[in-house]
Amino acid sequence: MFPEYDVIVVGGGHAGCEAAHAAAKMGCSVLLCTMNMNTIAQMSCNPAIGGVAKGQIVREIDALGGMTGIISDKSMIQFRMLNRSKGPAMWSPRSQNDRMRFAEEWRFALEGTPGVDFWQEMVSGLVVKDNRVVGVKTGIGLEIKAKSVVLTNGTFLNGLIHIGEKQFGGGRTGEVAAKGITEQLVDLGFEAGRMKTGTPPRVDGRSLDYSKMEVQHGDEKPEKFSFSDETSPLKEQRTCWITYTNKEVHETLETGFDRSPMFNGRIQGLGPRYCPSIEDKINRFAERDRHQIFVEPEGWNTVEIYVNGFSTSLPEDVQYKAIRKIAGFENCKMFRPGYAIEYDFFPPTQLKLTLETQLVENLFFAGQINGTTGYEEAGCQGLIAGINAARKVKEESPFLLKRSDAYIGVLIDDLINKGTEEPYRMFTSRAEFRLLLRQDNADLRLTALGHSIGLASDKRLEKMLDKKNDTAKLINDLKQKKLSPDSINEGLEEKDTATIKEKITVEKLLKRPQLGLTAIKDLDQEINQYLSKYPQEVLDQAEIQVKYNSYIEKEQQMVEKLNSMENYRIPSEFDYLTIPALSAEGKQKLHKIRPETLGQASRISGVSPADLSILTVYLGR
Repeated sequence: MFPEYDVIVVGGGHAGCEAAHAAAKMGCSVLLCTMNMNTIAQMSCNPAIGGVAKGQIVREIDALGGMTGIISDKSMIQFRMLNRSKGPAMWSPRSQNDRMRFAEEWRFALEGTPGVDFWQEMVSGLVVKDNRVVGVKTGIGLEIKAKSVVLTNGTFLNGLIHIGEKQFGGGRTGEVAAKGITEQLVDLGFEAGRMKTGTPPRVDGRSLDYSKMEVQHGDEKPEKFSFSDETSPLKEQRTCWITYTNKEVHETLETGFDRSPMFNGRIQGLGPRYCPSIEDKINRFAERDRHQIFVEPEGWNTVEIYVNGFSTSLPEDVQYKAIRKIAGFENCKMFRPGYAIEYDFFPPTQLKLTLETQLVENLFFAGQINGTTGYEEAGCQGLIAGINAARKVKEESPFLLKRSDAYIGVLIDDLINKGTEEPYRMFTSRAEFRLLLRQDNADLRLTALGHSIGLASDKRLEKMLDKKNDTAKLINDLKQKKLSPDSINEGLEEKDTATIKEKITVEKLLKRPQLGLTAIKDLDQEINQYLSKYPQEVLDQAEIQVKYNSYIEKEQQMVEKLNSMENYRIPSEFDYLTIPALSAEGKQKLHKIRPETLGQASRISGVSPADLSILTVYLGR
């Protein structure tokens, strides 16, 4: 009935979609197994993509040749660049999306990708021979052969949904949990754990009074995620709103605490620290009188509203009473209550940097199974797992991204070397080289890599090279072109910056904090005409590189120093347990994680500088 596939992807969420697309684009035969083909790429929680650090990840996925950026652009209803008031390392693109259109566009993309087949059924287990995965077993007893398998099970592994004192099995509201895989993996020697996440109620937008809320418009000049020409920026946008909880809301919520699964011990898994439930917020921050609530439309043509900031697992009657005491929600009608969900995950220290498991060859994990939270974190793991599954099948070298290459590299390095005991979310603060890893230069950093492995197209590479060359030419010209005091001093005074006494290059002028290229355009007609020949992305790139040149150079020097350790490889068979001078914890962590380089060893929690020195000596450096 089935051929032997190169790659089987289990799960049709954000990780699974990226994995299936990447492996197929690289020439592999792929089977995507999902319990329901109508929920492929469903936005299970908020109808949004990107945000702080997450937006950088989406741009990186796009630069490598993945699809999340393109799908987001095609389903976008609002765009905002967050943190514009801060430096460019912090700028983070975020979109509101049409939930139904997002899933539809992903399905169209997968159906239009040669080499992707689909099978709608629960995968109940793996076929493993001699510590190598060779296929999967389905709920009705089928065995499908494969050279590699990528597990992207999301919240479905023994998923348990909580609403107040009620609990029932499920991977998402209205969908059954997946059983069998956890138990088999534990039998094979894997360590498993439990995590928890939650979602807010959905309400009828027709029942809300928006006049009592703050309007939140999109950017006046909206951008997009994808660097390709396949998508265009929005010409019209939907509005979002902001409102707030109050003391009365908090008091009402507290009446349900005795029935809360979070507080009475029924939920064992740890929830996301940076996206707590509303009951957790009012319990932990009792001194605060109010909390922000973001009122987000679910799409272009639906009345359904996502109440961002009101995630909860309290009884539905308490949710209903409390939400009606929020300004603008007095007559609110609820479509469905919020709930919490517990699910199995596998500590990611059991993986290699390729996301292949250490215990079972050709088996890859991606997404929430690794303890992460968020569409973007899942999508980038799916992309890397799909790439490496394809390359393993083709007997090609692994595809790895360093911490200095991408936020994706930071995420994977953190997971493998540090592990996580709570749902892992990406932040700009996790990246020590964030000035190099900006959202605006993801294509310059990664498109050539994506092209070299057969994922990013020739057209993508050509577009990136044009941008790179144009930026270099523009920066060189800015060093040559000079402006005289007579032509610009009046404008400099108006812009509250010092006047000049002799000619000055545009580059030196641009280094002033008060001036950007847009402001410099206003100073001189000739410069205005010259700069207007360049697209905005080239102007932005040149401006950032000129303004932050010294800081960028310092970070690059730090990267070069650290890369000397990254380039020193540790033999895979190296026996740490035979080195008596290593600390007990260092020995244990090194033996468990089995770092591939000295640089990776240096980032493992519990490995001290002394351990590193001893290891260097034993490696014969």
